[in-house]
Amino acid sequence: MSTKEEHLRKPEWLKIKLNTNENYTGLKKMMREKQLHTVCEEAKCPNIHECWAVRRTATFMILGSVCTRACRFCAVKTGLPTELDLKEPERVADSVVQMNLKHVVVTAVARDDLKDGGAYVFAETVRAIRRKNPFTSIEVLPSDMGGIEENLKMLMDAKPDILNHNIETVRRLTPRVRARAKYDRSLEFLRRAKEMQPDIPTKSSLMIGLGETKEEIIEVMDDLRANNVDIMTIGQYLQPTKKHLKVQKYYHPDEFAELREIAMSKGFSHCEAGPMVRSSYHADEQVNAAAKAKHEQGEAQAAK
Repeated sequence: MSTKEEHLRKPEWLKIKLNTNENYTGLKKMMREKQLHTVCEEAKCPNIHECWAVRRTATFMILGSVCTRACRFCAVKTGLPTELDLKEPERVADSVVQMNLKHVVVTAVARDDLKDGGAYVFAETVRAIRRKNPFTSIEVLPSDMGGIEENLKMLMDAKPDILNHNIETVRRLTPRVRARAKYDRSLEFLRRAKEMQPDIPTKSSLMIGLGETKEEIIEVMDDLRANNVDIMTIGQYLQPTKKHLKVQKYYHPDEFAELREIAMSKGFSHCEAGPMVRSSYHADEQVNAAAKAKHEQGEAQAAK
């Protein structure tokens, strides 16, 4: 690999202006007081200020801040977790009330040390938010939970509004990019979720810039649609630290626009694609898009 490839200069369209207004700083203070974690902070998301302060959406990371997997793209700490807080679901739900969130994403570190992969705490968090915030839509973003069907069923029985599980990268690069995760296992996880709860939209995210080809990106789209995934997001991979995988390419916004058009032509109900797009980016809009697509599909079937 050449020096030029190792040190790609970040293009202008990836430079953002941070907006640390009172809403943002107040929310951050509340998170610390309630001993809560957000993937917005842990994964160094570039959209945190827009989501917290403007859109009133947030992504809570439950089950601690230490992940049992060491994926080469992720900035979350790895190691052997020592905490399992069964009171966490109630604290998350209380925070959703205080933040006045209209949409919440609940994700978690991978907990391969737990038999249920964290499914019980996930499900209880969904139920607690639903009980205290009946008008807030809820999206869950779990790991593959070891690929164990009973774990997924425990979560789906809580009936979140959206089930999101990220494919992350193309098939060829999966062993290098994702620790312990398997491409086909993720597809199976998404397929099973739809089989368990057909009315709940499923979603997956792809990050690009790791050396994949356009043909491989399109293959991911086809694989997701073949497993009945409704929503897709596509974003630019950004190297969080020098220890992580290097960026092989920065995609231009026009290339993202083209990929979005291709995805929509494949039959996704919604696709968000852009340099700054992350799995939870504009997640509130995706709920509405999925609901609209479902309504239109129902009307079309009724008209036949």
